[in-house]
Amino acid sequence: MRKFVACRTRHLIRRTVTCSLQRPLSSQSSYFSSSPVLNHPSMDSSHRSSFPVTLQTINPKVLKCEYAVRGEIVTHAQRLQQQLLDNPGSLPFDEILYCNIGNPQSLGQQPITFFREVLALTDHPNILDRSETQGLFSADSIERAWQILDQIPGKATGAYSHSQGIKGLRETIAAGIEERDGFPADPNDIFLTDGASPAVHMMMQLLLRSEQDGILCPIPQYPLYSASIALHGGTLVPYYLDEATGWGLEVSALKSQLETARSKGLTVRALVVINPGNPTGQVLSEDNQREIVEFCKTEGLVLLADEVYQENIYVPDKKFHSFKKVSRSMGYGEKDISLVSYQSVSKGYYGECGKRGGQILASLVMCPPKVGDESYESYSLEKDGILSSLARRAKTLEDAFNSLEGVTCNRAEGAMYLFPRIHLPEKAIKAAEAVNKAPDAFYALRLLEETGIVVVPGSGFGQVPGTWHFRCTILPQEDKIPAIVDRLNEFHKKFMDEFQG
Repeated sequence: MRKFVACRTRHLIRRTVTCSLQRPLSSQSSYFSSSPVLNHPSMDSSHRSSFPVTLQTINPKVLKCEYAVRGEIVTHAQRLQQQLLDNPGSLPFDEILYCNIGNPQSLGQQPITFFREVLALTDHPNILDRSETQGLFSADSIERAWQILDQIPGKATGAYSHSQGIKGLRETIAAGIEERDGFPADPNDIFLTDGASPAVHMMMQLLLRSEQDGILCPIPQYPLYSASIALHGGTLVPYYLDEATGWGLEVSALKSQLETARSKGLTVRALVVINPGNPTGQVLSEDNQREIVEFCKTEGLVLLADEVYQENIYVPDKKFHSFKKVSRSMGYGEKDISLVSYQSVSKGYYGECGKRGGQILASLVMCPPKVGDESYESYSLEKDGILSSLARRAKTLEDAFNSLEGVTCNRAEGAMYLFPRIHLPEKAIKAAEAVNKAPDAFYALRLLEETGIVVVPGSGFGQVPGTWHFRCTILPQEDKIPAIVDRLNEFHKKFMDEFQG
């Protein structure tokens, strides 16, 4: 079994994804710019004309990619935010409320103290021997920093690492996985990537040989998958989650879609499962997971388990079980089923999106303070405080959506999103068509322009044809939630009144 311990990244054309897996140990940051040589004055016109970078000349596979989470509506929101800065009072709201992306700390969530203390100490080890350090940092964070530095050649966190990641850190992560699942974990099966998106791309690159190769993918789905499949020249084979049963995954639907794809000559290579769900927020039952494992084993499919929200579960009747734990409990080993699992430091209660690619942080996430450690009490208070607050926010927003005319919203069991369905009047649908927009995008754009609330249209994730949704994060801080609810109520009533006639 191959396990990718990674953190989720933005999937933007203009963001570098490094080809080499060598990376600094605490965080990864990179960029690129367009090459000036393409338009350099010294290059004659005959050479310049052969190098244009336009929509007509770039790789057509790129044009098939779409990432609605940072798409048109978010771009417009950023323009409106600048307008508010330049001309206060020029809009019917005083701030933009971003509910479009899982980026907790940008919305005020504080980082976990223990994690940041260890990162600070390992990045600046010269302070470890100073007397004042003892008073500024907890004893267990100092001890953990020494343990980590002893595993790193030259104690240099800015140095290149092994392509899979530092062995000692992978051993720590493996120990955390073993403690989580109750089954052995091999550090040699762990790959630390600079974000989970590169890990997903790697698997698509390994699996997809041509358009005749397909990947079973949930609808709705996190658009990284559809974009990655398109970019690597494969075919997305959709299976629809059942909204009526709380976004359930029916194995009968998987079988039907698999058979249909095979009848068209496709070779289906893998099944993507997102648990807890994004954008839907459901948590799979262990029985359902067993059915999925059995399905993949029988059909010879690679199981790509997106488990980055495993720490985000808010309801007492739900519990996370990794697909590795489930498959091993069924008696299946590496030779029985091919399983790839994705974990993340961007998600969970820690929400360290800006530290993606951080090997040290990944080891801390999988092995946090234990009972008896000096940091355990503060760590537990911070963790429980974040998760309980998210649960309250999820319930408040869920109730608010369900109170709106023509809107239904399933319970958020995990992850950090709600995916309400909106039944739009026919007049609104025709108005959207008149401006060449999907109806849910039309609604989301109007919501932004009149309230400053940023959500993502369901059409960016995929949905049953003829249904309309939008994804809303539960991440705005609690003191912002009442304003979101009030603005939403006022807007929705006005919108429905306008288009009911």
